[in-house]
Amino acid sequence: MSPLLIENQYFGSINYYKILFKHTYVKIEQFEYYHKMSFRNRCIVPGANGLIHLSVPLEKGRNQRQVMKDVRIAYHDNWVLQHCRSLEACYNRAPFFEYYREELFGLLEKRPAFLMDLDLELLHWVLKKFRTDLQIELTGAYREIPEPGVTDARNRILPRNYQEGEQPVRYTQVFEDRIGFIPNMSILDLLFCTGPNGLNLLRSNDPQF
Repeated sequence: MSPLLIENQYFGSINYYKILFKHTYVKIEQFEYYHKMSFRNRCIVPGANGLIHLSVPLEKGRNQRQVMKDVRIAYHDNWVLQHCRSLEACYNRAPFFEYYREELFGLLEKRPAFLMDLDLELLHWVLKKFRTDLQIELTGAYREIPEPGVTDARNRILPRNYQEGEQPVRYTQVFEDRIGFIPNMSILDLLFCTGPNGLNLLRSNDPQF
């Protein structure tokens, strides 16, 4: 299987992780310019009354022209507390939430300065909870056209198209009886609802990458 080149995301979507788990070696792009309208600093989870968008505020705002590795997180507003409260409200009845809650909230409370550092730590945390041996490295320079043999999946999954394409992974969601099943939510939704078994669901319906 060819190496994968992809951007990092803030609790990336289920389809994002389906792409990751199709490979054994992944390069995370860190020298691209920051893209607004992406999942680099946001995720989506289903709440009792519909979708909840969680965004990490950035210094200089989302319209900055800056290399991804240099993008700083803003902590003027207590967004960490807001995200923790939202996740608590969405998942306090999820089967596996109590097993992950304290450790996850502790990671957010560490408040790293850079978005890349936050996203990377959360990525490794998710991989650990799914008990995978995926090899992760960071790019050393930006290449518009990747090296031969590298699968380029950068910017494949965006807020404007994240529910398109692949056959959705099906599992029981917390509020499915109220708002119906909503596909391709943040990986947290799958993790909190299915635990480590979510890895089997992800690999049972791999995308073609």
